[in-house]
Amino acid sequence: MRRLLGDGEFAALAEALQKEVPVSIRMNPWKWRDEFISTAIEVVPWAEGTSYLPQRPAFTFDPLFHAGCYYVQEASSMFLQQVLRHYVPTACKMLDLCAAPGGKSTLARAVLPDGSLLVSNEIVRARAQVLAENMVKWGHPDVVVTQNAPADFSSLNHFFDVILADVPCSGEGMFRKDEEAVREWSMENVDVCWRRQRDIVADVWECLKPGGLFIYSTCTYNVWEDEENVRWMIQHFGAEPLEVPVEQEWGIVGDISGEADSISVYRFLPSHIRGEGFFLAVMRKPVGNASGDSVAFSGELAENSEGKERKRQKIHRSGKSKVEKATFPSYDVCRNWLAGAEKFVWEVSSDVVSAIPVKWSEVVDVLKKHLTVLHAGVSVAVLKGRDWVPHHSLAMSLCLHPSAFPQVEVTYENAIAYLRHEAVVLGDTLPRGFLLLSYRGVPLGFVKNVGNRANNLYPPEWRIRSGYMPESPVVL
Repeated sequence: MRRLLGDGEFAALAEALQKEVPVSIRMNPWKWRDEFISTAIEVVPWAEGTSYLPQRPAFTFDPLFHAGCYYVQEASSMFLQQVLRHYVPTACKMLDLCAAPGGKSTLARAVLPDGSLLVSNEIVRARAQVLAENMVKWGHPDVVVTQNAPADFSSLNHFFDVILADVPCSGEGMFRKDEEAVREWSMENVDVCWRRQRDIVADVWECLKPGGLFIYSTCTYNVWEDEENVRWMIQHFGAEPLEVPVEQEWGIVGDISGEADSISVYRFLPSHIRGEGFFLAVMRKPVGNASGDSVAFSGELAENSEGKERKRQKIHRSGKSKVEKATFPSYDVCRNWLAGAEKFVWEVSSDVVSAIPVKWSEVVDVLKKHLTVLHAGVSVAVLKGRDWVPHHSLAMSLCLHPSAFPQVEVTYENAIAYLRHEAVVLGDTLPRGFLLLSYRGVPLGFVKNVGNRANNLYPPEWRIRSGYMPESPVVL
């Protein structure tokens, strides 16, 4: 880095890496209210709907965090918002290939045009489960979460309009906040990383439509994983690097490789910006003899399926059901739990009733044939015995019908107890049956009130495991 930056710039970078890591959040545009934050908002310059925080609160003990009102995301990586706003004007199908834990996927879902579908993927099972949890909490129905290797997408030829590959890297940009990244670093690992990154890109390149956008990013500094890999994509695939409008005062740095053929890339150095190390490049896939001035987005194709009434009535019964040999209990009551139920295809699979947006039902069917799908649309209900119980995904969903369940506002103490999957004490006057608990007006999840107690329906695998209790409610 000293050779690439020079003595002065390197000294500034080394000094910045000794300073405290800035904390930043990005608000969920559908759930956030300005009253949720007590300090003046200092917006991340390149991303709307964001804020630096003066200090790091105990996010684990903020019910609004668990309700999906905001996402804690490193500021530099929020630059993706600029890319999508500038280059994705109409509905599209987007793949976030290496998406866990979900920062860039929740950002993409927040800024993609209406009618877009986002496929968020992660190869590692444990990380894929975390990704699914975060996407469920974000609440948007036009999302599919998959757990697959990049090569598994190879059969989806020319399928996506936009692919984001935030590839696994040597993690130099994370040295300041992750001691493990420091311990694992070596020149040998850098060599492994840039080669693996090229394999990943090669595995999914044909999934991108001609004229589509390929967004490549890392959280590392060296040129082998950054500029040199971009040059390889240009030479090997004919990728066209694209410029993203930036303001000079943002402090974003360009190509530092020193090569004569400087390319459009975007580097975030902690010595210039309030954020961690990050690298991003945007490329367009060639369109044969066409000029390639615009992306041939496919949102309009998805709309063609919306009028197919048969799709609205389709029921899938896949997987082994507990009641497979008996009459499957009617899920008609579940339709009343979802706003705009007629705009969804209803499916029953492995004792879960799901609702898939009609306009994406055929696409989701294709994805299920080729990939391991962990989540799609809205999981509305799960079969318990002979009864349909509202799924936690429904509580988090933006499509939850506002009058489907009695809503009960709980105290901070009861909210934390609920999120620990503990017993929640409610008033004697509340109706029996399923109740929707909320905190500061935002849904937290379901309980079943049986009179003398309320059965906690929060997913036990998501529970807060710490026994610590803050002296006062966590406030941003």
